[in-house]
Amino acid sequence: MAEKVLMKGNEALAEAAMRAGCRFFFGYPITPQTELAAYMSKRMPKVGGTFLQAESEIAAINMVYGAAAAGARVMTSSSSPGISLKGEGISYMAGADLPGVIINVQRGGPGLGGIQPSQADYWQATRALGHGDFRVVVYAPSTVQEMADYAFTAFDVADKYRTPVMILADGMLGQMMEPVVMPEPRDEQIEKPWATTGHKHARPHNVVNSLYLTADELERLNIERYERYAQIERDEQRAETLLVDDADVVVVAFGASARVARSAVVEARAKGVKAGLVRPITLWPFPVDALEAAVPTAKAFLTVEMNMGQMVDDVRLAVNGRRPVEFFGRTGGVIPTPVEVLAQIEDLNDRMMKGGE
Repeated sequence: MAEKVLMKGNEALAEAAMRAGCRFFFGYPITPQTELAAYMSKRMPKVGGTFLQAESEIAAINMVYGAAAAGARVMTSSSSPGISLKGEGISYMAGADLPGVIINVQRGGPGLGGIQPSQADYWQATRALGHGDFRVVVYAPSTVQEMADYAFTAFDVADKYRTPVMILADGMLGQMMEPVVMPEPRDEQIEKPWATTGHKHARPHNVVNSLYLTADELERLNIERYERYAQIERDEQRAETLLVDDADVVVVAFGASARVARSAVVEARAKGVKAGLVRPITLWPFPVDALEAAVPTAKAFLTVEMNMGQMVDDVRLAVNGRRPVEFFGRTGGVIPTPVEVLAQIEDLNDRMMKGGE
């Protein structure tokens, strides 16, 4: 059995990325993700990789573009304002069909906001990570173990679909320490016949580009890309469910909020309230199948988030008016408590029971 080690979420993710074959990291310091970059700066040279602290977030994401174009497994990390600066480069990567992994350890906003945990970048990650017609796959881990595990998944999915992938964590997950079993290192190289590795007069030139001045050609490429996205929506949805089969109140929460919601759901069951939990692991593609399975038996849904209400829109779209969907959140870096969430579950359950009478 592999040995468990006690690690911070930021450091576990960094170590796992290198074990997954990441050999290039370009970043810039910003709290609360700086430990990830600091860990990479010490460990990357020891595995034959390259760590470079860029002069800015904009420079870092364009370095990611270059390394990805050459076929490397490459990663960058930042926190909320820094991700905003990377948006143009992420769009360029999507437009050039380049795989790469972007880490966002969220902090409170808007603006500089604060350095406490937040989930207020959900809309940015799932709707507007950059300009133009494109999507990125978004994973939302809720434990330090998942911070490590989804580093592997993120690189594999990025390469499979030739798309940027984001791991959307937050300051709580990045800073907390938990036991983690680190995945075993991978040695195999992924075949990337499209990469700009030098043709050596043995093949035609490979061109990596996101500029297409002919409208018909750009339309064709966008349609082709969205066919790939449709496959991702079919095949890559991920969610965890708890006590949903007979739940009257289904709580929907992701990341750090799901840890709080899980405790509240268990306590609600102990008090005789039939509560359940759906935890989206992929925020895009949103796990509509897991929500759909809960609709027939549920009386109501409650989303719990560390923001002013963002994922609740996707839950409402999935439920499509068939059940009430309510929201509870804390913002600005305030973490909801199990007692607060339990009170919301009990109140919603009471109202549904009275309505049923």
